[in-house]
Amino acid sequence: MTIEAGPQELFTTPALESDAAAIVLLVNSAYRGPGSHRGWTTEADLIGGQRTDEEAIRELLRTRDNAILVVRGQKGLNACAHVSRKSAVTSYLSMLTVRPALQGSLLGRHLLAASETFARREYGARFLEMNVLEQREELIAWYERRGYQATGEKRPFPYGDERIGIPTRDDLTFLVLMRELSG
Repeated sequence: MTIEAGPQELFTTPALESDAAAIVLLVNSAYRGPGSHRGWTTEADLIGGQRTDEEAIRELLRTRDNAILVVRGQKGLNACAHVSRKSAVTSYLSMLTVRPALQGSLLGRHLLAASETFARREYGARFLEMNVLEQREELIAWYERRGYQATGEKRPFPYGDERIGIPTRDDLTFLVLMRELSG
């Protein structure tokens, strides 16, 4: 799958199992690592530890109706996003990640569009759903500007599962955002 990005093209392809370690490095560095503060999407002030591990990524890559889309650069992966089939009409998006130094370059916007296209084409999705930490107001606003709306549903943070992080506070909650896919 190719998406347009101005005068150049960005090639977004499904990840291979051999990409697992690079995906883990990218996701952990953007969400929680020391370099995550270079970007605006860090959640390091809310959750410590890792965001994912190689076992979890390999499991996603092996599981039917799951894909991790990647954008490759000269120095490795520049971005990734996990897209899965949730139902006959809804897909789920998670781990939309852009290398911190490239945030603000429109890469996230283009990867989001590619993820929507993938969900529509590969899974027949009419809707794309995601969970976003309620405390991440700036990120929620970014998704709202792209047509996502809060459904009114909230989901609990999985406290006690250190595979996805160690919360620094006890009031974390996910908002469910959804968008109807066009085309």
